[in-house]
Amino acid sequence: MHTTRKVTDDLYYIGCNDRKLERFENLFTLPNGVSYNSYLIMDEKVALTDTIDADVTDQFIENINYVLNGRNIDYLIIHHMEPDHGANIKRLMDLYPDMTLVGNVKTKKMVDQFFDFDCEDCIQIVKEGDSLNLGSHTLTFYMAPMVHWPEVMVSYDEKDKVLFSADGFGTFGALDGGIFNDEANFEEKYLDEARRYYGNIVGKYGMQTANLLKKAAGLDIQMICPLHGPIWRSDLSYFLEKYDRWSTYTPETEGVLILCGSVYGHTMAAAEKIALKLKEKGVKEVVLYDVSKTEVSYLIAEIFKYSHLIFACATYNNGIFPKMADLLHDMKALALQKRTVGIVQNGTWAPASGKLIREELESMKDMKIVDKQVNILSALKAAQESEVDDFVSAFTESMK
Repeated sequence: MHTTRKVTDDLYYIGCNDRKLERFENLFTLPNGVSYNSYLIMDEKVALTDTIDADVTDQFIENINYVLNGRNIDYLIIHHMEPDHGANIKRLMDLYPDMTLVGNVKTKKMVDQFFDFDCEDCIQIVKEGDSLNLGSHTLTFYMAPMVHWPEVMVSYDEKDKVLFSADGFGTFGALDGGIFNDEANFEEKYLDEARRYYGNIVGKYGMQTANLLKKAAGLDIQMICPLHGPIWRSDLSYFLEKYDRWSTYTPETEGVLILCGSVYGHTMAAAEKIALKLKEKGVKEVVLYDVSKTEVSYLIAEIFKYSHLIFACATYNNGIFPKMADLLHDMKALALQKRTVGIVQNGTWAPASGKLIREELESMKDMKIVDKQVNILSALKAAQESEVDDFVSAFTESMK
């Protein structure tokens, strides 16, 4: 049974959901699954945009057969070679031996690396601004290197004013029948997962994403068809504004995110105390996470969201508590920047986490570290009330 839907008169969604996959890229948990999107343009020439993951191949082929209804595929447009989108290239070449692959120079190199067939005579190489005419539809190609692989490109259909955006504008989460953004409450159902997807998958390449947004700004885009998540056909400015913020590392929310690495609970008790005092000072948005309990991908997403961060951390083996060290490593790898940060350190005999966290943050770009710091020896004492008050005052002052 097919699971397809019309997008426009002759553009079809033929993607599939995977609700069984536990971890995206074997790293990021998927409580709500993921969609792999693919599209068929049924014109004088038939074009398929990307394939999907190997785990859902059977449904994918059934969807293709239903829409084709006996026709052949003339072109397979390869926007992105990552295996969740490129796994079925060889399978389709076997089914449609006259099909032409369309990609750039870097695409061809990756096809050669992933597969054992010679694609020299079956690939059409395109570059920035090249077009492919299908009849009434013309696709124009724009290179988007490092969003988030070097071979990535997008294409724009002049007839329907559709941008096929590769991994850009994607989100975690399966599609529950509704393939369009306005068929669900996006902010409630998908926004957090879109932020988590962007922050962890694309987030390192903010400058490259911003460059793609500049190219998109010059096009009359009425619809965005990503490789994951819902198709955008309404209120595009809402999601474009989110991407503009994320790509420039600009916080969405003026608020405080407290990230706590605690061994026996004493550091967490201090973090709880600081959260209470921040609320007393009138800070509306205060969120506290135990870094040992929350997967790092969710913490990264929250860091993309909030303007101010507090790291409350125990010293462990003369270093940073391991889960906190992992988070800082990911922040640095993803080029996170432009945040105001406070530090709370704990240690029983040789406190070191504060100094080491400061060094990590100073190696990142545009991180403003609040001068005041809370220093705990084993457990926060009543005599340190004024020290905590001074820290909270300095931190709230930085929010004005």
